[in-house]
Order: sequence, then C-alpha cells, then structure tokens
Amino acid sequence: MAGRVQGKMAFITGGASGLGAASAVMLAKEGARVVVADINLAGAEAVAASINKDHPGVALAVHLDVTSESGWQKALAEGNGFMGGINVLFNNAGIGGGSTVEDTDFETWKKVMAVDADSVFLGCKYALPYMRPHAPGSIINTSSIAGLIAGHNMASYNAAKAAVWLLSKSVALHCAKRGYRIRCNSIHPTFIDTPILDGMLSRGGLTKDDLKAKLAKQVPLGVVGDTDDVAYAVLYLASDESKFITGAELKIDGGISAM
Repeated sequence: MAGRVQGKMAFITGGASGLGAASAVMLAKEGARVVVADINLAGAEAVAASINKDHPGVALAVHLDVTSESGWQKALAEGNGFMGGINVLFNNAGIGGGSTVEDTDFETWKKVMAVDADSVFLGCKYALPYMRPHAPGSIINTSSIAGLIAGHNMASYNAAKAAVWLLSKSVALHCAKRGYRIRCNSIHPTFIDTPILDGMLSRGGLTKDDLKAKLAKQVPLGVVGDTDDVAYAVLYLASDESKFITGAELKIDGGISAM
C-alpha cells in the first residue's frame, strides 16, 4: 500500500545515519516531505540528496545540535518554512555512554542525559506550536529496550531512555487534554545494525559478524534487527493508521522483554 503518509510533514533528528536515515527514506517513499536534522550536516545533506534523487524536492537537510534550545528553535522554523508545516516529529538523535553508577563520571552522565533526554523535551516543547495547526499529528520518541530493562553497566543510558519513555506519556496526556489531536508514543529498539555497533566493535576487539552473533544470542528471535525494522514502526506511528494509539510504548526487541 503506497502513500501511507501522503501529505505528512516530518521533522527527523539524528537523520544523518542509522534509524533516522532509514526512517527519512521510508517516510519520503510513502509520501511525506521530510527534514533531515543532524549535528553532522554533511551526513544529513547526503541523506536528503539521496531522497531527492528519487523523490525530487521532498527533503531538506538542516544542522541541529539537539542539546541547544536556540538550535531547536532555528531548525524547526527552517523546517516549517520548507514543508509549510510540521505534523510528524521523530525525536531520534541519541548516544550511548557511561558504565556503572560508580564508574560513570558526572560529565558523561550530563552529556548522555542532554543528548538522549533533554533533546526530546526541547523537541516536543518547541515543535508543538508548529504541529497544532496541521493536526492530526504524531510525535515519535526513540527510547530503547534499555529504557524498560536495566543493566548494571548502563546507568546514564538507562536513566535517559527511561526518562524518554515517561516523558512521552506525559506529552501524550497533555496533548489529549488540550484537544490538540497530536499523539505521542515511544519506540524501544534492542540491538539494531547501526553505526552504534561500530562503537561497540572498537571497544570489544570483535569483527562485525562476531559481534552480531554475540548480540543475537541475547535475542529470542536469534538475530540483530536492521534499520527497516524500526523504520516500519515509525511509518506506522507517523501514519493515521495509528490514530487511536497514544501514550504507548512499541517494543522492537525480538522478544527480549517477553523473557
């Protein structure tokens, strides 16, 4: 079924690679205009150019440091001007980092919280005024299975992603109470084959195939996910097919949370 988000206007953070890039491509393919926002502007421009090659004029790259309040205000205004509105926000940018509560230094804690949690607050806060006139709308926030299930050596990441999970519910209830017709949900992926795995390679001394095999053993389905596994979930939540779903968490975890 083509055109599942025909006419939607989507602002996507962390769009230069991984889940953000895959989702931008997917949404554009299904009829949306997209703004690809990233601190890596060259990467975002490459993604936008690739989209525009197949779907001329539907994608724009913008620079955004998601920890910057003024950066958000500028990027959203630019995206709104390009698309003629915003009715889908995909708060996807994020980083890993930190270890146990004793081994994580405070600067790392603050950086992970800023990129992974503060950014979602800023995105929701400043996107809503642009989204209200173009409802129905959808906010999709990337949490993680680590926002629902803790690890002994993931103190800052667990805390930040859990914050995204409950903030999404608060935003959903706020929008419902105000009658905005804007939904807000969180997605919770487990191991996905993205550039984040490359960072794990540098620490573990494994080949990519060895690392994926090791991670797959922790997943009941026995495989590491790919970016389209998440992009299809984003497509569903961005579309009006999910018009009665808000304040929910969608686990994209191969069954880990069922154990």
